[in-house]
Amino acid sequence: MVGTANADILKRADADGVATLTLDRPAARNALSSGLMAALQTELDAIAADRSVRVVVIAANGPAFCAGHDLREVRGTPTRDAYEALFAQCSKLMLSITRLPQPVIARVHATATAAGCQLVATCDLAVAADSARFATPGVNIGLFCSTPMVAVSRNLGRKQVMEMLLTGEMIDAETARAGGLINKAVADDALDDAVAAYCTQIASKSALTLKIGKEAFYRQLDMPLEDAYDFASETMVTNMLARDAEEGIDAFLEKRAPEWQDK
Repeated sequence: MVGTANADILKRADADGVATLTLDRPAARNALSSGLMAALQTELDAIAADRSVRVVVIAANGPAFCAGHDLREVRGTPTRDAYEALFAQCSKLMLSITRLPQPVIARVHATATAAGCQLVATCDLAVAADSARFATPGVNIGLFCSTPMVAVSRNLGRKQVMEMLLTGEMIDAETARAGGLINKAVADDALDDAVAAYCTQIASKSALTLKIGKEAFYRQLDMPLEDAYDFASETMVTNMLARDAEEGIDAFLEKRAPEWQDK
């Protein structure tokens, strides 16, 4: 559970193998202060070693999902060292989500901008309410969204990403879905059910298989095609030798439900 020092900015709730981390700085539109990023980092590090957690949901309270970095905090220490530390912390957090053994789902109930849009793009899956909006608006304040660009450009097509980066304009949930930034755009009152459906489906799978597959997916993305096939083939061999693969195949052939051992 979230430590008492962080309980006022991040909530954690666990149920049925799902850990929900809720950003809770509503007055600041859930801006990613160094404290909030540290709290998220602490929880993700704990979850990575927690075999009882099979899926992670990142959600938020208040009028926005996440407004990006906390600009008041940023301007409070206008030094190179402070800026370097901030973006190193943010990059570590985003990489931790990608490297987490468990799948991570963004539950986007409202606007996600700048590093908030980056957070959505970094999660393995994302479900948004129809009223949600997305933007990389740094250009409007003289600050190109260079770090959000890394994650967003790995989801959307180049022209669409550049349009968002160069204009700073919002896109709606359906445009985000069509472009690949999110998986589903649903009615606002259907958001929880849509997220829960993903959680239930994913939590029923072998945790070991998901861990192997998630790591392989991200590692092969930037490999040359031949190298990617070599790597994926070796991954398949490793996966096939796992006890859960044997159980899954046997269960399929015997027309029964598998009993996963996560090994």
